[in-house]
Amino acid sequence: MKVHIAAGASEDEASAIAAAVAEHVGETVEVFVGDAEEPAVVHDADAAPATDGHASGPGDVSDDAEEDLGPTDRERRLLEEIADVHRGGPEKYRDRLSEQGKLFVRDRLDLWFGGDGAGGNGPDGEDGDDGVRFEDGTFANFDAWHEDSPDVDEADPDTRLPADGLLTGAATFEGRDLFFMANDFTVKAGSMAEKGVEKFLRMQQRALKTGKPVLYLMDSSGGRIDQQRGFFANREGIGKYYYNHSMLSGRVPQICVLYGPCIAGAAYTPVFADFTVMVKGMSAMAIASPRMVEMVTGEEIDLDELGGPGVHARHSGSADLVAEDEEHARELVAQLISYLPDSAGDSPPQTEGTEPEKPPAGIDSVIPEAPNRGYDVRRVIDRVVDAGSVLELRPEYGREILTAFARIDGRPVGIVANQPNQRAGAIFPDAAEKAAQFVWTCDAYDVPLLYLCDTPGFMAGSQVEKEGILEQGKKMIYATSSATVPKQCVVLRKAYGAGIYAMSGPAYDPEATLGLPSGEIAIMGPEAAINAVYANKLDGIEDEAERERRAQELREAYREDIDVHRMASEVVIDEVVPPSDLRAQLAARFEFYETVEKDLPEKKHGTVI
Repeated sequence: MKVHIAAGASEDEASAIAAAVAEHVGETVEVFVGDAEEPAVVHDADAAPATDGHASGPGDVSDDAEEDLGPTDRERRLLEEIADVHRGGPEKYRDRLSEQGKLFVRDRLDLWFGGDGAGGNGPDGEDGDDGVRFEDGTFANFDAWHEDSPDVDEADPDTRLPADGLLTGAATFEGRDLFFMANDFTVKAGSMAEKGVEKFLRMQQRALKTGKPVLYLMDSSGGRIDQQRGFFANREGIGKYYYNHSMLSGRVPQICVLYGPCIAGAAYTPVFADFTVMVKGMSAMAIASPRMVEMVTGEEIDLDELGGPGVHARHSGSADLVAEDEEHARELVAQLISYLPDSAGDSPPQTEGTEPEKPPAGIDSVIPEAPNRGYDVRRVIDRVVDAGSVLELRPEYGREILTAFARIDGRPVGIVANQPNQRAGAIFPDAAEKAAQFVWTCDAYDVPLLYLCDTPGFMAGSQVEKEGILEQGKKMIYATSSATVPKQCVVLRKAYGAGIYAMSGPAYDPEATLGLPSGEIAIMGPEAAINAVYANKLDGIEDEAERERRAQELREAYREDIDVHRMASEVVIDEVVPPSDLRAQLAARFEFYETVEKDLPEKKHGTVI
């Protein structure tokens, strides 16, 4: 039945009339206002009125309607648009990924978190399982590229910019909630532009607010130069990345995995992150591309030689870990995050303790009696920490010091150990810098520190002076001095010169300084000391045999004076520990001092770093 009412009637009036007439006549009533050709209200005798000219559109069905409801055309269109975004950039660029040995970005999310990388839980689908929890900014820059946009040139596939080339959101990884970002390399080589920059900044700021770790899955050629006005120098532009990185530093763990060439501004995210993983055969980072380097300096060099994993693992120290492939990168990060809390102030996660890989009873046999004879300190570590718990960081850089996460009876610890099989364990500038950064990071995230000392001290010579041995040594001592986490120092063998300072000796507020029976603490080793103090007297002895006999007496007397027993007698160290009991001693002490609190002098910050 059709009913016409006067022009100017309100929607409420039309609805009331429709309802009353429908109830009276017992059939569907269409109410037309004025000369309108379409009804303003359609009312079925058994249903609430539908307005705006449609009887059964989205949102207009009565709560009492009995029919099963499903997605509307409007929702289906939205799902189609989302699916289109998830396809990524032009097909030709997706085809090239397999040639480069790389995954498409959403397949990468599937590898990391499970599921389809498109939102919702992973394949297990239960609370606590890994999975992408949600994604933000799916429709970023949508108006500029989708098929209804007047700006789209169908002949040019590079106008397709889904999600503006960057995915951001939250996920559960190895049972831990975190934020993630991931570049889509099929969209203009993962380059960053205005909307993607905005998504990146929001993700960082939400991590800062919530105290959740951040995972950066980087595959970016840098800023989109032809669109730089929208993001380069703005207050909330790409430069704000590094401000936010700085604010997040020490607040939440930031872990970056590199999957491709990260050039110029993009390369700062991995170096600002707490931990950086590069992947062999695909990763690179550099302040400028090879083409730009040649333009500026005339040097011809390929990207791998300029900034590949080998460069940053061995020479710059910017890569903490190098993965064999994408799956291995995930495994490394899964192990890494298991030692770290979600944010500063939280305790690192503990596990059930396990026995060491090798029996502690063998420790004393591993350490040579001769102070100048080399050995691999890993052989000691394997007899102290839980089996399978060691994750060494930057193993190819500054090899005279080993830095690693491990567990002792299930408790995470950060290990700083001199490596006697590398240049006698002397501390070189790069090793000092590596140790300082590791100590600083462990302290930020409340990971206790274990120092294993066996060093002749800081290296001397003109070359290391040019390389800044004093500057880098200062940073190592500063980091050790400022660390407020529980610290324990074990003198394995030699602890000469300022080496005992950098390795958290008695003056550096350790919870314990322990010595093994092989330990020695001195300004310098016996040979150097005899040469420095008694050289003239010994040179005055003409008989060679007598001179050597006298030199040997002096060495023995000196070694007796610096022996760990003398240090314990004078209470320089806390205890001489039987080597086979070292693990048990460390476990007991780390447990006992777990809640120790240390205060630093009130100040804004130090000036060393």
